[in-house]
Amino acid sequence: MRGRLIFPFLAELHRLDPVAMATQAPGYDEDFKEPALLDVDSDGVGDAFRREHPPVRVPCQVEPETLNAVRMTPSGNTPASTLELVFHFRDLERLGLVDVTTGEALIRASDRLGGLFDTEGQLVWAVRTPPGLYVTEARHAGFGLFRRRPRRNLLVVSFSDRPAGRSS
Repeated sequence: MRGRLIFPFLAELHRLDPVAMATQAPGYDEDFKEPALLDVDSDGVGDAFRREHPPVRVPCQVEPETLNAVRMTPSGNTPASTLELVFHFRDLERLGLVDVTTGEALIRASDRLGGLFDTEGQLVWAVRTPPGLYVTEARHAGFGLFRRRPRRNLLVVSFSDRPAGRSS
């Protein structure tokens, strides 16, 4: 027995597709591991340009830390959101979100959360993009929980808003 999620929801994930971005303009910045910027509105400022895999809904457990907290800055209010979702490796394996050669989860930094749904598929919360919520960390948890054949069973993924930094 590998355990199970408590009070599951479905997370709609939009995984970044660096292969598609590398083959189409403006490309993928290998140094910063993020989409290259493209000036789409001719204002002289580059805008983020993303290519994503089709969205996938993955069962998860929601662990809200700071959701829509507001911080005061010299230029006004700035929202700061952080959310953790816990995924079970059994579900990730079933959905093809685990690399079969390395065993690594295919949920990575810069992937985007589109929303949360109940187990019936009804929308509970749509994440407004921009600013959006993006994966900032994915870490393994729950090692050794199957005595006959110990294995890991959980992936804890941290999402946070990432305001676009612009330089003039």
